[in-house]
Amino acid sequence: MDTTQLLRGVLDAAVLAVLDDADGYGYDVVRRLRAAGLEDVGDASVYGTLRRLYSAGVLSSYVVPSDEGPHRKYYGINPQGRAMLATQRKEWEEFSGAMSALLMKGAA
Repeated sequence: MDTTQLLRGVLDAAVLAVLDDADGYGYDVVRRLRAAGLEDVGDASVYGTLRRLYSAGVLSSYVVPSDEGPHRKYYGINPQGRAMLATQRKEWEEFSGAMSALLMKGAA
């Protein structure tokens, strides 16, 4: 199964879930997603998702100076983002339950 296609549909929820744990900058979010098992997630996809979610008003951002290079733009989830994540969690549970039922039907 091509996981890149699956990731496109769930990347917003995955990024919001990562940021619900702790604020992070772009590459930090990529690293945390990969550590969670989403190894195929692309850097550009995550950076684009962060910008889009910020533009949609569900993330806040702030800049932190770095001793090791340029300043880093951190993103954090705000109340609107938490509401969106709660909705996406409910939708995911319903969708994944339906898919599991379909895929396991006849497999036993």
